[in-house]
Amino acid sequence: MSETTTSSPVVLIAGAGLSGLLLGALLERAGIEYYIFERASKVKPLGSAMVLGPTILAVFEQLGILEDLQKISLEFRAIELHNEKMEKLSTIQMKNDVEIGGYASQLFARPDLYELMLRQVPAEKILMSKKVLKVEEEDSKVHIHCSDGTSYMGDILVGADGAYSAVRQAAYKEMAAEGTLPKEDAADLVAGYTTMVGVTSAVDPEKYPQLKGDHSFFQCVVSGSGQSWGTMCVPGNRICWGFSHQYQSLAEGKKQMFMNSEWGPESNAAMIKDFYDLPCPYGGTMGDLIDATPEDLVSKVYLEHKMFETWYYKRSVLIGDACHKMLPSAGQGALNAMQDAVILANCLYDLKDNTQESITTAFQSYYDQRFEKANAQYQNSQVAAKVLMSATWTDRLIRTIAFKFIPQWIQQKSYEKTTRYRPQVTFLPRAPARGRDNVLPQLPSVRYEKEEQERQKKQREQERGTQGDFLNAVLA
Repeated sequence: MSETTTSSPVVLIAGAGLSGLLLGALLERAGIEYYIFERASKVKPLGSAMVLGPTILAVFEQLGILEDLQKISLEFRAIELHNEKMEKLSTIQMKNDVEIGGYASQLFARPDLYELMLRQVPAEKILMSKKVLKVEEEDSKVHIHCSDGTSYMGDILVGADGAYSAVRQAAYKEMAAEGTLPKEDAADLVAGYTTMVGVTSAVDPEKYPQLKGDHSFFQCVVSGSGQSWGTMCVPGNRICWGFSHQYQSLAEGKKQMFMNSEWGPESNAAMIKDFYDLPCPYGGTMGDLIDATPEDLVSKVYLEHKMFETWYYKRSVLIGDACHKMLPSAGQGALNAMQDAVILANCLYDLKDNTQESITTAFQSYYDQRFEKANAQYQNSQVAAKVLMSATWTDRLIRTIAFKFIPQWIQQKSYEKTTRYRPQVTFLPRAPARGRDNVLPQLPSVRYEKEEQERQKKQREQERGTQGDFLNAVLA
């Protein structure tokens, strides 16, 4: 982590979440020096189910780990909505994924994906118990100071450290002192929901016949009291579950700020009591699933949301929840964090040198490619929360309209529009074109194209040399 004389930067990544690990894996392939700093003393992969589809799976194919992902997944086929009496209200089918986007959406337990991504980064590149307390810039370098008294130096600092990012807070503090921080960025995150999630151990397929299929679907129950809950099955005869409580006002949400924790098992008893006897979409009660879940795989998280305007400052740049904290109802949070990592890695690969001017140009390119896309999905997550989780009368009306009166073909058109954005890693061989040929154009890598031209030139010279040697041997 010392000063380098090459044009390749030394990248410090704060946070070993999914976006930080993916960025590390990409920089590893790009030959860019990096280190990941994680505030926790050991990795605790938590969370419930996740779905990844055509908008990111090409990257997994480029990395050669798509089959590994499919082994821990089931195809995601549908969303079913029920009322508290377990009467089915509507179904949204996902059967056209392959036709439209070229890949079947994969549903899996979030801890399983985390373990897969963890294997893509050499262990020595991840430093644990390194909570970033202070960020300084000096002599064209960025310095971080950690809670254990250690400090490190690099050319670029990436804040992949969540909604309460220390990297963002350090940058915003400086900007506020300068008078350059937008008013909106100084505001608090918006309170919304508290959710609890978990993944059971293996359970009996005879008790839960849904486990016997070769696919999975999300069954969601919405009550009129601000509560919602749902289930999904994943490989290994396991069930991912979750339930949420909606705050009825901003004031109520703010009172819960002290309870904030991100994917951590803390003070769960009261919330478990509220949901324990509720009917489970798979049969029985939600308490049956809670009892089948190891205690350390139950996590409670306070859900907030905010779209930040400022994504970079000097040599620091933000990805994932650090710059766009989304509600999880649309399944876009982790996906967009991963897309951030892909585009940022592409920009860093093409970095001309380590000057502030070049770094700013790279950060601006990253922002230009990502902000509007992420903002659109942030808005979608707000709508999805109203449809799947909210209990106000206006939101119940939106839910009725969305599920009963909007035709499937309109929903399909909306999905097709979303899947047009399928960024790939520009410095790795592209994944084959799949699905309908309507993918949005992507900025190419100038450096990779030059390197590819040079490789092809050398290959042609070698082939000509081989042919010449053969002719000479024949003539002799």
